[in-house]
Amino acid sequence: MVSILTGIYGARNLQLAEDVVQEAMIRALRTWPLGGAPENPAAWLLRTAKNLAIDQLRREKNFLGKQADIIAETTGIAAQEAEDDGFIDDQLRLMFVCCHPVLAQETQVALALKTLCGFSPAEIATAFLISEAAVSKRLVRARQRIRDERIPFEIPGSDKLPARLDGVLETLYLLFNEGHKATSGDEVVRTDLCMEALRMTSLLAGHPVGNRTRTHALAAMMALTAARLHTRTDAAGSLVRLEDQDRAKWDRKLIHAGIRHLAESQGGTELGEYHLQAGITACHTLAPSDAETDWPRILMLYDKLMELRPSPVVALNRAFAISKVNGPAAGISEIAKPSISIPLENYHLLHAVLGELEMKLGNLLNAAGHFRKALSLAETKPERSHLSQRLEDCQIS
Repeated sequence: MVSILTGIYGARNLQLAEDVVQEAMIRALRTWPLGGAPENPAAWLLRTAKNLAIDQLRREKNFLGKQADIIAETTGIAAQEAEDDGFIDDQLRLMFVCCHPVLAQETQVALALKTLCGFSPAEIATAFLISEAAVSKRLVRARQRIRDERIPFEIPGSDKLPARLDGVLETLYLLFNEGHKATSGDEVVRTDLCMEALRMTSLLAGHPVGNRTRTHALAAMMALTAARLHTRTDAAGSLVRLEDQDRAKWDRKLIHAGIRHLAESQGGTELGEYHLQAGITACHTLAPSDAETDWPRILMLYDKLMELRPSPVVALNRAFAISKVNGPAAGISEIAKPSISIPLENYHLLHAVLGELEMKLGNLLNAAGHFRKALSLAETKPERSHLSQRLEDCQIS
């Protein structure tokens, strides 16, 4: 809805579009429980939002005297932008609007996730591993700066689009991540978010501005990961570990698409985080079996990723790779380092990994303690179900 309204009233009115969509949602929550939902809820919401936008524009200075001119101008903006920038997707276009180079990249991404992807401050906080309060402050400061400095919310010329590409790519990456492992709710996998992120990244890879090796690398990572999505949960909705998934059921078309993007990502001298992540994903997805996975290569790629863009989560993944190469005890020792254990103390996957490693060593009491801690921190139903089963396995063994 935000994309549609911004297409009608112009990217400069992105804030207005967001506000009226929120107000339309609020009105629906107030009226539908009393009178019932309309026959076409989406049309009702869009019509209400349009009316609210028109009312707001009418209240602007001199609108009544210039109504025809303003309508003609705003309805023509979208066509002009589409002609100038060459994008065929409104939402992708608006990501470039949000990723204004005057703002820090983390602020660009937070704004795009909130405005266009519908992320809550809590979901954004999880993506950045910061507090929800810090995200809210970041968004407030961004909006204040946009207002105070009168930063234009509009599509720049094609020569200025490359400066915004990295912010757009990170937004798409985090959108995919939220789909691959949801922050909360009854589902751990949000296939709709993953496929939307893959769709837009693939479109971007085919655009002159986005046709870069890092864009293809990100698309490769997404496609190769998406190929496994439907095997990540079982019939009961419980999480299934990668080593237990039925590889015969992985999506071959997505795997082939990932391989094509992987090949496109190899040109030139650029080697970024998306290249490394695509390489790690390829090792997992292209291995004939879990036992034949090239863990030494995965560890090498994580080593490079830690040099390029270190983070506690990358360090945790690297520690698990160490456990696969050098044994569970080596992985546990790595995770015990303050650089991992302290920032991820309340991250349920830290304790879930420790539980798995302790189980492999036969330390069932320690494993049960870690699974219990992970269970107390997990926020999705499938993960809680999986962790409960692992806890039971410790007690049965």
